[in-house]
Amino acid sequence: MLFWVEIAVLTFAVAAAFLVPLTRAQQRGERETRDGAMAVYRDQLQELDRDRAGGLISSEQVDYARAEIARRLLAADKGDETGQAVKPPRKASGNGLAQAFVVLLVPAVGLGLYLALGSPGLPSQPLQARLENPGNDMSLLIAQAERHLMQKPEDGAGWDVLAPIYLQQNRMGEAELAFRNAIRLKGASPERLNGLGEALIAQSDGVVTDAARDLFSQSVALNRDNPRGAYYLALALEQSGKREEALAAFKAIAAQSPPNAPWQPLVARHITRNDPQAAATAAPLGNPDAAAVAAAQGLPDSDRQAMIKGMVESLDAKLKADPNNFEGWVRLMRSYVVLKDNHRALEALKTGLKTFPAEGEQGKQLIAMAQQLGLPVEEALK
Repeated sequence: MLFWVEIAVLTFAVAAAFLVPLTRAQQRGERETRDGAMAVYRDQLQELDRDRAGGLISSEQVDYARAEIARRLLAADKGDETGQAVKPPRKASGNGLAQAFVVLLVPAVGLGLYLALGSPGLPSQPLQARLENPGNDMSLLIAQAERHLMQKPEDGAGWDVLAPIYLQQNRMGEAELAFRNAIRLKGASPERLNGLGEALIAQSDGVVTDAARDLFSQSVALNRDNPRGAYYLALALEQSGKREEALAAFKAIAAQSPPNAPWQPLVARHITRNDPQAAATAAPLGNPDAAAVAAAQGLPDSDRQAMIKGMVESLDAKLKADPNNFEGWVRLMRSYVVLKDNHRALEALKTGLKTFPAEGEQGKQLIAMAQQLGLPVEEALK
């Protein structure tokens, strides 16, 4: 019952919001009519004075006329309907129809829409009850955790749970606070230090600040098998212009990580960025074995370049026969750039985008790689 009372109150409020302008318009029309009538009567009084000064009418006639005009002036000022000039205009009836239309239409349309789209039979769900039983609703789970931490701010486990969620939701300021509280209450761990470092990097537009670098250094010191922390330390070297040190750090990550680790493509891109020649001798070009790579290292430059070119052309032929190979297109573009053949690298991008459209996730990665390699991506998108 309370629900329908609330609906009635809201409906009345909406109807009132529509009626107020109409009512004001009618009142404004009446006021303008009254003001106009009073102006006419004042003009008539002035005209009487001019007629008497000109000797056109007698003093008795002036006094009689002035009394009548004054009576009408007072009636108009009070809005007295005995003064014909102050009657509301005929168009006011149009406002009356509009008001009646609003009063009837708003409730009818609102009720019809609610019955068609709403759920009148759905039981109420107070916020307290939803917070106590949030189910799989992530926003309610977060609200529940936040309310708990407001009551018990020294609960380190609560901050430990909430911090990575904030990080995933890109709420970096709150993530930083949560990680700091978790570290203060539960101590430093590689996961907490890495999370806090990533929050600081996100807030500095991707720059590994000194504070973030210190956090990753502590993280790696706690756990040497820590590719996440090692990656950001290598990135800090790259951003500071220490390319040789960065290259060694990225190569170390690649060597210590499993070949199918999800971060291997990212690390490989940084290796190429810091040492373009690394792609020329990398095994993925034509999938040669270790002996072939070792043999290529001992060849003269001209022969090694010829061997690399043959490997690249072999990869190109394989991709034309079976284009559904995302990593293959990445390697092919990078290889042609190493060979200083940007034209064929751009052709590889165009062909790869036919299988992996630019609107898709893999297509976007191909375009990002091409941009890093300095290719004119806009030509491939024409």
